Amino acid sequence: MSWIPFKIGQPKKQIVPKTVERDFEREYGKLQQLEEQTRRLQKDMKKSTDADLAMSKSAVKISLDLLSNPLCEQDQDFLNMVTALDTAMKRMDAFNQEKVNQIQKTVIEPLKKFGSVFPSLNMAVKRREQALQDYRRLQAKVEKYAEKEKTGPVLAKLHQAREELRPVREDFEAKNKQLLDEMPRFHNSRLDYFQPSFESLIRAQVVYYSEMHKIFGDLTQQLDQPGHPDEQRERENEAKLSELRALSIVADD
Repeated sequence: MSWIPFKIGQPKKQIVPKTVERDFEREYGKLQQLEEQTRRLQKDMKKSTDADLAMSKSAVKISLDLLSNPLCEQDQDFLNMVTALDTAMKRMDAFNQEKVNQIQKTVIEPLKKFGSVFPSLNMAVKRREQALQDYRRLQAKVEKYAEKEKTGPVLAKLHQAREELRPVREDFEAKNKQLLDEMPRFHNSRLDYFQPSFESLIRAQVVYYSEMHKIFGDLTQQLDQPGHPDEQRERENEAKLSELRALSIVADD
C-alpha cells in the first residue's frame, strides 16, 4: 500500500500562511465569545425584569388581601395601617413598572439588536470558508497538472486550471481581508455601543431605589409609634403568642 502524504483534493502548497489562520481564528473566537455573552446577558436581563415585576405585583396582591381581611372592618388602626401599606405597594409597583420599561427600551432591546448582527457575521465566515475550500481544490488541480509531463494537452489543462484558480483566489483573499479588517473593529466597538445602555441601567436603578427610600420612609413615619422600639414590639408579640398557645384549643395533647 503506497503512502499518500496529502489528502485528495488538498494542495501541497500552504496557500494561507499559518500566522494569518491564527489571526483569523483568534479574532473570530473573540466574536463567538461576544455572541454567547450577549445572548446570556439578554436572557439574564429578561429574567431579572420579570422577577422584579412579579415581586411588586405580589406585594400589591398581599396588601389587597389584607384590605379584604375582616379585621379591617373591626379595627380602624389596623385598617389605617393596611391602607398605608397598600398605597406604598401600589406606588412601588408603578415605579417598578417604569424602571422595567426603561430597562426594556434602553438595555434589552439594544442587546437584542446587537445579537441580531451575528447570524450575518457567521454567514460571512461560512462564505470565506467555502471560498477557501474552492481555492484549495483548484490549487491542488494546478499542482497536479504542473507535476505531469509537459505535453500539449497537459499544458492546455494547466493553463485552464490557472485561469480558473485566479478569480477564486482573488475572491478568497478579498473575503479574508475584509473579515480580518472588520472583525477587530466590530469587537472593539462593543464598548461604545453598550456603554449608554449600562449607564441607563444604572440611572434607572438609582431613580427606582431613591423613590423606594422615599416611599418606605413615608410608610415608616405613618406606622411608627413613639416609644415602641423593635425590641419592645418583639416582646409584645411573643407575649401575645404565649397567650394564644395557652388556649385549650391549641394546647398539645
